[in-house]
Amino acid sequence: MTQRADSAHAPAALPGLPPAFAVPDAPLHIALRTEEDLLSVRHAVRAATLEVGFGIVDQTRVVTAVSELARNAYVHGGGGTLLIEYPRQNGRQGLRLTISDSGPGIRDVEEALADGFTTGGGLGHGLGGAKRLMDEFAVRSTPGQGATVTVTRWARP
Repeated sequence: MTQRADSAHAPAALPGLPPAFAVPDAPLHIALRTEEDLLSVRHAVRAATLEVGFGIVDQTRVVTAVSELARNAYVHGGGGTLLIEYPRQNGRQGLRLTISDSGPGIRDVEEALADGFTTGGGLGHGLGGAKRLMDEFAVRSTPGQGATVTVTRWARP
């Protein structure tokens, strides 16, 4: 749980949660350039799930999905960035995570989403598994120009 000092820039508390639960006003950018950055991403995303007030199951889903996506950007895209945002929709708080890279892109997105598809000798649960763990999932990819995957999880009432 993150404590926030009262100030003109302090984010508002989430409805129905104690005042200590507040989401930041500004998005957070994290570079994905090294193995250590992958650990930083997991820690930052877990902290973000706490900011939103997710329970342990949703925390695990989000961190698992983003860990896979960040690793893909690092391994296949040569590195990239993670953007953490806190959207609100219909009175619900969400967590939106966008992972972008400038690598070769995803040749066939539909094929890459299929269970069992792998380019790196893994189990082949990557993109498809991340999609199943999140409420919203979108991929943009242009061969030779990189890929961007945006995922969102909404807090449960």
